[in-house]
Amino acid sequence: MQVAMSKERRRGPLDFFQDLGLGLTGWTQRWIPDAWIVALILTIIVFLMTLAWGKVGPFGAVVAWGKGLWVLLTLMAQFSLTLIVAYACAVSPPLYRLLNWLGGRPNPEKPWQAIMLMAIFSLITGWINWAFTVVISAIFVPYIARNNPKTDYRLLVATAYLGIGVMWHAGLSGSGTLISATPDNFLIKAGVLKQAIPTTATVFTTYNSILAFLTLVLTTAIATAMTPRPEKAVIAPPEKLASLIKFEASQKPKTDLTPAVHMDWWPGWNLLVSAATFIWLGWWFWTQGIGMWTIDIYNMVFLGFAVLLHWRPKPFLDACTEGVKNAWGVLLQFPFYAGIFGLITYTQLGKFLTDVFVSVSTPKTFLPIIYIYSGILNYFIPSGGSKWSIEATYILQAGRNLGISDAAVVLAYSWGDMMTDIIQPFFAIPLLAVVGLKFGQIMGFCTVIWLFYMVMVIIAMFFMPINLGM
Repeated sequence: MQVAMSKERRRGPLDFFQDLGLGLTGWTQRWIPDAWIVALILTIIVFLMTLAWGKVGPFGAVVAWGKGLWVLLTLMAQFSLTLIVAYACAVSPPLYRLLNWLGGRPNPEKPWQAIMLMAIFSLITGWINWAFTVVISAIFVPYIARNNPKTDYRLLVATAYLGIGVMWHAGLSGSGTLISATPDNFLIKAGVLKQAIPTTATVFTTYNSILAFLTLVLTTAIATAMTPRPEKAVIAPPEKLASLIKFEASQKPKTDLTPAVHMDWWPGWNLLVSAATFIWLGWWFWTQGIGMWTIDIYNMVFLGFAVLLHWRPKPFLDACTEGVKNAWGVLLQFPFYAGIFGLITYTQLGKFLTDVFVSVSTPKTFLPIIYIYSGILNYFIPSGGSKWSIEATYILQAGRNLGISDAAVVLAYSWGDMMTDIIQPFFAIPLLAVVGLKFGQIMGFCTVIWLFYMVMVIIAMFFMPINLGM
């Protein structure tokens, strides 16, 4: 009797979250295929929706799909370069020591501390920049896992997804907010906006700041609460972690030092490139301001640091060569998501979806409806900037008709654009490529976080001032 009571007492209120996360993760590991297959399944679903409501036949749907297939080539190239140069930074000796030190801060006997650290790290970097959090959170995972060997590796990776999953569009790199804040942007030229909407009316409002903080607290708490009991934790083998971190750069030859070899190892090349890069970046931020932070600028920052941190050309090139291996998922999957974009954009499917959601709106329900609508659409078009160009033309006008400010509509869209990110494999591609997992292995944990997060933000949408920014 005492033993039974002892076992019963060990079960606390947090066991519900732990069991739910583990149960869903087990189900998704069994049933959810590779992310590329998920992209194909989504394409088929949207293709059927296009036939039903897009006012085109099969041939017209195929034409729309093909028309959109290559519209994300620029983003694909940017994201691939991001992975390469960020990986080069990650395997450099100085950053290795920094991440290793930070990963050793939690108590190895208390896995929940490692999960909490990973959550806060990912969420803060996500608020700073969406591309930054994807890469830096991914490369931090093996360091923190190696220093905390009792931590469930699947939950750790799921937690690393929080920055891009629940925070980025509320921060400094949100596509909808930054596009709307850009003077003479395409929405102004098209007459959709009369003037730019400054980020002081969206990102830096008290409302957005409070909601972002609540998101950080809630998602960190839920992730920490799901930390599995020791007997149920799935631990990454040490050899797996070593393979993720280990990088062997070429060693400078000691003999046969030809002029070509001297040039391959001369640090002057690296110093010239990094100096030119940082001088240009200084000029850019001096003339354009910190608000003009883009993925291209992000790539330049990491390129400059990667070249400098490796010091010599040959180790830098070796690191980039290894980093290319992490980009294959991006190169293969982005075109198929672009095809989904084409099905919605180049047929009447987008307008049909608009009519369904907007027609049932009132001033009190419009912002929550836009949040939900944008979240649903985001699952099929996980691209904040491209999707904003689709939605802005009709949701801004619908908001005005209901007496709602443009800034409020932009912010509702921004949060909606994140609603399904945490359960969408699109942005997990580079993360999973680095950490060596499949999306199904983290989906269960992500789903639990998503349920609590989504409910909180839906409630918050009812409290957003409809005259925000006025």
